[in-house]
Amino acid sequence: MFFFIGGVQPKTVTLEEAPRMCQACGLYQARLKRVDYYLSLFFIPLFPVKRGTPFLECQSCGSIFSESGEALGRQARSTHPACPACGHALQPGYRFCPFCGRPL
Repeated sequence: MFFFIGGVQPKTVTLEEAPRMCQACGLYQARLKRVDYYLSLFFIPLFPVKRGTPFLECQSCGSIFSESGEALGRQARSTHPACPACGHALQPGYRFCPFCGRPL
C-alpha cells in the first residue's frame, strides 16, 4: 500500500534584510516579504507554484503595508502610545517603559 501526502502550502519569504520605516509606529522594523506557494511532498516544499505580491510587515507592531505605503491587513496592535526606544505599546501615564526601562 502506498500513501501520498502532498499539497500546496504557503511559505513566507523575506526579500530584503534591510529594515524600512513602519508607517504605523515609525520604527525601522518593517521588512519586505512575500508569500509564495509551493507544491509539497510529505510537508517538504519542492516546486514553486505561485508567487505572491511583496508587502511590508512590521516586526514591532505587526502592521502590514504595500510597498507604496498603503495599509493592507491588520493595523498596529494597540492605539496606545508606543515606547520610542523599543516600540512596545504603553498605557497612558507611564513615566518609564516596563519593557526596556527607559524614561519616557
